[in-house]
This record gives sequence, C-alpha cells and structure tokens, in this order.
Amino acid sequence: MDVQALFLSLRLAALTTALLALVGMPLAYWLAFSRWRGKVLVEALVALPIVLPPTVLGLYLLMLLGPSSPMGRMLDQAVGLRLAFSFPGLVVASVLYSLPFAVQPFAAGFASVPPRLLEAAATLGAGPFACFRKVLLPLAWPGVLTGLVLSFAHTLGEFGVVLMVGGNIPGATRTLSIAIYDDVQALDYGAALRTSLLLLAISFGVLLLTYGLRGLAPAGKRGTPWRLS
Repeated sequence: MDVQALFLSLRLAALTTALLALVGMPLAYWLAFSRWRGKVLVEALVALPIVLPPTVLGLYLLMLLGPSSPMGRMLDQAVGLRLAFSFPGLVVASVLYSLPFAVQPFAAGFASVPPRLLEAAATLGAGPFACFRKVLLPLAWPGVLTGLVLSFAHTLGEFGVVLMVGGNIPGATRTLSIAIYDDVQALDYGAALRTSLLLLAISFGVLLLTYGLRGLAPAGKRGTPWRLS
C-alpha cells in the first residue's frame, strides 16, 4: 500500500471537510429558511456535482484555475499560488465536488428544527448567532454530523476530479484512488486489492455511522429526508 498516498488522501479529506463545515453551514442555513422563490436555482447549482461527470467538472476547473487562465495568472502574480497540479488545487476541487454531500444533510437537519423554538429563543433575547449555537445546532446535529462524515468519505474516494485538476504527482497530488489505478495499470492486482479493501471498509463504516445517526434523531424527526438528490 502507498502510505504516502494514504496520508495525503486523509489530509485532503480532513481539510476539505473542515472547509465545507465553514462554507456549507451558512449556505445550508439560508437554503433551509429562505423564502426566496429563486433559491431553487441555488439548490440546483449545489446539487450539480452529483449528476455532473467528475471529468467534466475537473476539466472546467482546470480551465478556470490553469496557469494560462486569467484567474490562474492573477493568483500566480499576486500571491505566487498555482492551483493546477498542486495540493491547494485539489482542495478547491474537492470542496466544490463534495459540496452537495455536506450542504444537503446540513439543510435537512436545520429544516427539521421547529421554527417556534427559534422564535422562542429570539423572544427571550437570544441573538441570531446564539440561536444558531445554542438551539439550532444541538437539535440539528445528526444532519450536520452526517454531512461531515459523508464529505470526508466522498473526498477520500475521489478520482476523476483529482486526476483532472491535480494529475498524478507522488507526494503532492497522488491520492489513494489514483494509486489503485496505477497499481492496476502496472498489473499489481495485489496492491490494488489491498488499497481497495481499505477504502471499502471505510465506506461501509461511513454508511453504518450515517444510518446510525438517523436512528438517533428525535422520534418525530427520524423520517426527515437527508438523502442526496
């Protein structure tokens, strides 16, 4: 097993999950409570990576972030940052690709909280952040934790987007999924099977945890759909 690829994949998954928590929760909060009719467009954009082929998303990101693109040149000249074929580029691509796996469970968890509880907290003098931290987040934690777990596991097994944006650079962009592909190409099926077994075990554990979290939801909220579109 490629230990270097394993640690790089774990680091990528952990960082992506942390960024999705920061970016996805505000977006999910807005999707759960906004009454703007046009929010369906935002929902469709968030869910797009689920149905879009990873190579297509990777190609567009490569064109957007590549050194010959306006954004790529601007980042290179301003801060000396090159996103294409680099670990930071993998992080950007992973956040976009795993966005629906975080936002949709987050939003479902937030929507399951009765609005009257938030209204009662606001009546008692709690500000928006206090309502979120002390009322909404504790009640919606099964959906939030589900989104974090799914985001981590989904990032860990990425292939198409990672290959398109990061390539196959050992120690920099070579993840476990790419290592499996390389082992198969080299006819080293034993190494490929060992790495695949590790990913299979992680994926199965994630599903057990996810369904277990649904069972821990309040009795009246267990039927709340968190599944992806």
